[in-house]
Parts: sequence; C-alpha cells; structure tokens
Amino acid sequence: MCRPILTRLPLLLFSLALLVTGALAQGTSGNLTGTVTDPSGAVVPGVTVQLLNPVSGYERTTKTDAAGTYHFYNVPYNPYRLVFNVTGFSSATQTVDIASGVPVTVSIRLGVETTSTSVTVETGSDLIENDPTAHTDVDRHIIDRLPLESQSSSLSSLVTLASPGVAADSNGLFHGLGDHAQNSFSVDGQPITDQQSKVFSNQLPMEAVQSLTVISGAPPAEFGDKTSLVIVATTRSGQGVTTPHGSIYGSYGTFGSANGGGDLSYGNTHWGNFLAVSGLNTGRFLDGPEFTVIHSRGNQQNIFDRVDYQFSDKSSVHTNLQYTRSWFQTPNSFDTSAVLDQFGNPVGPADQRSKIETYNIAPTYTRIINKDTIFNFGGFVRKDAFNYFPSNNPLADLGPIQQETVAQTRSLTNAGLRTDLSYIKGIHNMKFGAVYEQTYLRENNNIGVIDPTLNSPCLDADGNPVIGFNDPSKCPSSLGYQPNAGFNPILLPIDLTRGGTIYSWHGQTAVKQLAMYVQDQITAGNWVFNVGIRGDLYNGLSVERQAQPRVGTSYTIKQTNTVLRLSYARTMETPFNENLVLSVKGCVDPVLQAVFETLGQCTPAPFNPGFRNEFHAGLQQAFGRHLVFSGDYIWKYTHNAYDFSVLGATPITFPIEWHNSKIPGYALRVSVPETHGISAFVVMSSVAARFFNPQIGGVGATVSTPGGLPFRIDHDEKFNQTTHLQYTLPFRKSTWLGFNWRYDNGLVAGAVPCYNTIGLNTGCGSTSITLPNGQPGIDLSGLTPDQQFQAGLACDGIRATPTSGFTQCDANGLTSSLINIPKPNTEDDDHNPQRIAPRNLFDIALGEDNLFHGDRYKVGLRLSAINVTNKFALYNFLSTFSGTHYVSPRAFTGQVSLNF
Repeated sequence: MCRPILTRLPLLLFSLALLVTGALAQGTSGNLTGTVTDPSGAVVPGVTVQLLNPVSGYERTTKTDAAGTYHFYNVPYNPYRLVFNVTGFSSATQTVDIASGVPVTVSIRLGVETTSTSVTVETGSDLIENDPTAHTDVDRHIIDRLPLESQSSSLSSLVTLASPGVAADSNGLFHGLGDHAQNSFSVDGQPITDQQSKVFSNQLPMEAVQSLTVISGAPPAEFGDKTSLVIVATTRSGQGVTTPHGSIYGSYGTFGSANGGGDLSYGNTHWGNFLAVSGLNTGRFLDGPEFTVIHSRGNQQNIFDRVDYQFSDKSSVHTNLQYTRSWFQTPNSFDTSAVLDQFGNPVGPADQRSKIETYNIAPTYTRIINKDTIFNFGGFVRKDAFNYFPSNNPLADLGPIQQETVAQTRSLTNAGLRTDLSYIKGIHNMKFGAVYEQTYLRENNNIGVIDPTLNSPCLDADGNPVIGFNDPSKCPSSLGYQPNAGFNPILLPIDLTRGGTIYSWHGQTAVKQLAMYVQDQITAGNWVFNVGIRGDLYNGLSVERQAQPRVGTSYTIKQTNTVLRLSYARTMETPFNENLVLSVKGCVDPVLQAVFETLGQCTPAPFNPGFRNEFHAGLQQAFGRHLVFSGDYIWKYTHNAYDFSVLGATPITFPIEWHNSKIPGYALRVSVPETHGISAFVVMSSVAARFFNPQIGGVGATVSTPGGLPFRIDHDEKFNQTTHLQYTLPFRKSTWLGFNWRYDNGLVAGAVPCYNTIGLNTGCGSTSITLPNGQPGIDLSGLTPDQQFQAGLACDGIRATPTSGFTQCDANGLTSSLINIPKPNTEDDDHNPQRIAPRNLFDIALGEDNLFHGDRYKVGLRLSAINVTNKFALYNFLSTFSGTHYVSPRAFTGQVSLNF
C-alpha cells in the first residue's frame, strides 16, 4: 500500500520547494550576527569578538566592521560564550545558544572603560548544557592535536577515542554502545547510514570536518535507521574568510607511510569555498592477522569541496562534493604466505586486493521565511563502488579458514531528497521534516571451490578425503576407499581442484525508504522537554512500517550546576545493505546454498527490520569552572537484532539476524577545559551485548548454543577508557603536547579453545576430549600452528610458533598471553566467555605550529608516535565478522606544514 506514496514523494517534495519562493544555514549549523554600540548608541568598529565553547574546544575570532557588525557563519549547534574586547571600553561577556538553523542576533552595548584591567566573566554554568540527549562535542582544537591510530579512517579513530561507549575494533571499525555498525553519520544534514569502515567505504576526510557531535543518548526524531550512535558532522566553510587561509603539509613515517595534502578557505559575506585534497601511501593500510606486517600495502586519495553561495539575505545554497579512492591488499598470515596446492606444489603467497571508489554530491537550498522560521531543501547522491580481486592463481587463496576463491564487484548508490522546516518562538524550538531515499544495490560475485578436501567424493578407510576422484561411484574399494555420504554433486562443477570452473552470480534490488518526523524542544524555566515522533516506511526485500515516539526531559539545578536527564526512544533497526541481496537470495540459489552451508548455516529470510526500545538516565555536573562530568545509564532491547558473518578470510561479509538482543551499560565523560595551557578529557564505558538464539536469517552460524539461551557477541566489552591530555607551553603558545592512554578490557572471542563440561551453554572453539592418561583435555587439531601462535597459546608452558603447534593439551595446561581463557568448568557464553586479553596503548603527539614566529606564514612541525610501548596485542581472534587482527605495532610519523 505504501508504493504509491513512495513513488509520488519526490514530486511532492519538489513541488513543496517551488512553493517556498525566494542566510546560510544547514541541518547541523547556524549563523550568529549582531551589532556593537557605545553608551550613546553609536556603532563601534574594530571590536574583537570571540565565540567560545570551553568543553568542545571551539574558538572563533572576528572583528566588527565599519558598521559595528560582526558575523559568525557555520556555527555548530551548541551553547557558546561571546566575549567582546576593544581599547577604551570595558570587556563584556554574553552567553548564546545556537540550537537550530534559524539565525541568531546578539547585539551589545559596551560601557566606558574605568580601569586598566579588563575582566572576563566565567562561571561553572558555561560548562553544562540543559539537554535531555547525552552527546559529546569535539572541535578542531581537539581534532588537530589528538594522536590517531588510523590514517585511512581517521574519523572512526576520532569517534573511538573521544566518545564514551565505543569499543575499538580492527580496520577502523567501532562498536557503538554494544552494537555492530548500527551507527550513522549526518554530514551537514545528509544522512549516511551505511558502513563507513575502510573495508566497506571511504569516509569523509578529517580535513573537511569543523566539528563533531556524537549522540550517545536517545536520538531525537530527526535521526533514524541506525541510531545506536549518531555522528553529526559539520564541515568547514570558506564563507566570511575574506583573506585566503589554508595549509600545505607532508609527512613520512614507519611502514613507508607517506601522506600529503592541503586545504584552502576563501570567500566573503556572500560566498565561500573550502577545498581539501590529500593522498596516502602506506605499507600497513589494514590491520593484519600477524603482528609482523605482511602484504598490507595500500593507498588513498581524497578530494572534498564545499561551496556556499548566498543569493540574498534570505536565500542561499550549499553544496558538498567528495571523491575518494582507496586501493589496498588483504594482509596475509604466515599460513597464506606459502600456499601449497593439493599435490604439495607452491602456488602462493595469496595476493588478494580491494579497490573502493566513493562519490558524493549533496546540494542544499536554504530559505529564511522570517526571523523565527527557516526552510531547507536538499538532495544527495552517494555511491560506493567496491571491487575485490582474488589472487592471480585462484588456488593461492586457500587458507585455514578459506576454502573458496572469491571475486566481487558490487555498488551501493544512495540517492534521496530531504526537507525540513525549523521554527523557534517563545518556549518552542520545533522542527518538521521528511527524507526519501532509494538505495540501489548491485552485487556480482564469482566463486569457486579450491580446497580438495571440502567436497571429496571418496574417503579412505579412516574417513579422510581422497584426492584424484570425481565420482563417488568409482571409489576403488580395493584400496579401502568408500563413497563420501556427505558429497554434494552441486559443488562439483565449481570445484577448481577437480576440473570445475568459476560460478558467477548477480543480484540487485532497490531499497526505498520514506521518513517523516516532527519534534519540539520546549524550555520552561529550568526544565527542557524533548517530544517527537518519527514514521518510517521501509520497502526493500521486505516491507515494514513503524511509528517511533521519542521523549526526553532534563532539569537544571542552577545552584549546584547540575543537569538531570531522562529519555526514551523507539527506533526501527533496518538491515545492513552490504551484500544484503546475496545473504537473502543466496540461500535459495542451489550452488550458493551448497557453498554457504559449508559455513554452517544458510537460512532464507526476508530480513525484516527490527524494533528497539531504549532508555537513558543520566546527569551532567560542573565542578567550578575547570571540570565537568557527564554520565548515562543505557538499557536497550532489540527484537530482530543484526550482526555479520564473513566468508573465510575475505572481506565478503553477510548480514545475519538474531531473535533479539539486550544491551545494558553505562557511558561516562569527564572534561577539563583549557586552563593555564592544560586541557584533558576522560571517557569510559561498560556495555554488554547479550544476543539470543535462534539465528533467524542469513549465512553462517556464529555460536552453537541451543534454544533461546543468550550469548555475548563479539562486540561485548566489559570496560574501556581513553584519557587524553593536551599541554601548551605557557611561554610559547605554539608548542604543544598531546597524549592518549587507551585501555580496553577485551572483546569476546568465541572461537578461542576452552574446556567446559557444565550445562549446555558452551561455545568454545574446540572439543573436550579425554587424554590417554584419563585426564580431561582439549582437542586443538582444528587450529593450525600459526593460528595457535596468533592466539598466544602455550601448552604446559611450551609456546606455539607459526610452524609448530599442538594437536591436544590437558585442560589445566592450556594458557594464552593474548587471550583470557576461562578455567576448566567455568566457561559460560553469557556470564564468563573467552575474551581478548586487556591491553594498554599509549600514543603521543608533539607539535610546533609556528617555528619561525611568522605572522602571515607559519611553518609547523609535528611528531607522532602510536603504540609507543610496542604493545603486542589482539583486536580479535577468528571473529565471525572480521577474522584475526593485531593492533598496530609502534609507528612514528613526522610532518611538516605551511599554514597561511
């Protein structure tokens, strides 16, 4: 029934735009202007005006013009402090809240200076924000000085380090508040809900970001689809930059990593352009399955351009343009560095590669209706073109967890229209909006079997596969051979070890989504109320309609500088788009079904969108003017919960669906605004991720627990924290130090060997056996020596090496330096699962922003050190989603820049 509405909506929105006949403002920022006068009412030119947010680090400075007027463009939504200074007049301070795109005017009358000392008023209330939704604000003051581990997905690294509730994973992945990839970006109002890690897509380059607001609380009604964590990004603008400003930089570091680029801002009050260009080439693009870097080269090129043009005082247009290309190798393990064919001849090493191209264009028209109302209408087209190339010799792709050679060419094109109307009057801050999107999925896959033992027609007397036969009816019984009862004749035509050929499969669909919402933020004295409702129509490989109420309240206790908050959201959880068609329709294709069943399970299902009820309760507390604390307790219940499975060691992943999940936890942040050159923040969290059987859709089973028993999925982490410290020398303001300390308790690692005989809730990656001496033991024959080495396993004190491992070990003698293995008879998938061992990582950045004391041109130097202690640690081990990956070894980078 929703198809006619979905078909007519683009015309409806376009017609609505034409009715609004012709102030720059976006979905994430607003404008601030005003006039400064003296006691007599005469305008005062040349007044220095500062706009500050001490928590996020936001700081902008301008001067009043000949008419005594000042302008700040592209100001992210937040409360700010305005400071006015000019010789001959006393300084003045004014607070202002930028809460929507409606332009804000703050004019002020300065008093005559009566003393030679100017006074700036600061209070603890500057540090708190009366908002029912918990969030973290990060500006370029922090971005520029925060040491980041990943150069190719720096935006993910920033979110992981600066936001509470985020668990770090490999390759730029992060788990927001216990969910995998249920995160979305809003870039100047453009919704991006598809995965943004560097093995799926190319992110917005960090050079383009002015500020981030990371929403970890219950999302307002304007945000939908994937809302566990919403990252609202405001890009940099050139409007108001009357003198060209920018930078040129180059860097070189460990692993032969070379990076270079530059940015340029220029414009006036009517137009502006910001351009950022960068390129990266490195020997360690992805995190590898070995601490030693093997076959991990990659490069990336970025171009981002933001164009602003103001037609009049009431009408403007803004356009974001981006092109990013990345090319990278799939890192090898020791196992895949010397691959042998079925006859023992060398055919390796594996040489698998990927290329991703991302295109984005997003224009937005803005119209100021009156002083209380502003209208936005925009469109967007974003395309991710992903290509995965196997080794030139397909047999070289064979590995311990990969039995097929795979090639893939797929694209994800997201096109849509969005519109919103913001209205501020009295106690109300209202917003009405609609978004229509169509996501076109095109998936082309080539696959062939390369493991001669996977589907052998004949078995020997011991039940082992026999090479050299294609027909189970021709197994010579004289040699003790027998037909394999598990032989699948469907796989024989694509078995490259038995004369087969590559099988090609094509799938496509268009996912259509319509969302409409209304929300209001009501301020009544010390109370703030958020009320809203969102309606989503999802029409993809399944159809779903959901109404989603969102409510929240906060109360400020001004005497103690305390904010108490409580919120609730109902959200619709949509399936992941990456390989969605393959995961849904592959299970009904006879050949793919036969391949997928070798992974353990292939469940045809339409992947119905799920629903979530989430509750948040928290507070914000300022202590004087030098420290602010924010904390939230989180409880989320999801029916139809999503995760991923993976095909072997490839980046070919499939969405899977579980019956439900329960995610409780807490997220805390402590911020220390800059005082005497010192600023700091600490984020910490503990978020459980309890998923419940059965698996109701998708390819590959990830746990073996029966019935509806819960298990901790591999984005569950008991505790993590990041401490960041910045220090600026008091006698040289351009010299600074940045320091990170990141502690992770460790993600769940269900494939780790363990010994257990208690109950049914056992998901160990091994089999319990009885040793010849009658003692309990563990069968390790399912892991290669290199995999045992990757897990840091030792048996009775003897460590595994890449070439020497164990086939079995007594239960009490199995230990690991990299993974916490539960003691015998204590493992439980819900309450005591195997985990990656805790790790402490330390990063340092030392910078000089103006080496030669220049005024117009400033030369900068920077030295960064990642993992300075060279900590030997894992992100994950044989994860069903991403395999095995180590954290980055110690890496140094030196950078030179010219700023003008």
